[in-house]
Amino acid sequence: MYHGEKKIAKIIEELTMYFFTMGADRISSGITVDNLDVTIDFKANYRQEYKKDLDKLVKYLNEPKNEGIEDFYWELAGSGDPGESSQLLLLGMMIDKADIDIMDTDVTLKLYKEMEEE
Repeated sequence: MYHGEKKIAKIIEELTMYFFTMGADRISSGITVDNLDVTIDFKANYRQEYKKDLDKLVKYLNEPKNEGIEDFYWELAGSGDPGESSQLLLLGMMIDKADIDIMDTDVTLKLYKEMEEE
């Protein structure tokens, strides 16, 4: 398996664990690959008492991509406690762009990542 695909799998894994800690019992994800462009669609519900914690998700997923950090630390995604700020920050540095829609009971994410040629 290529490193790029492993990185995408780590992103999905970390988001899944994050939303489990937010009380999610409905989680769905999808991946679309078009040449080197990858789109991750992710949707989950959450318990209302965790709504304030979604601010961290928005903040960290909108961090600028940092390919240097990504190249060295991507394997750490999913290794810490779910929802840790450092894990979300790492995800933000691994993606190019995030569209986030927070509703009363659900969150919809569309993440974009350009893969490197291997």
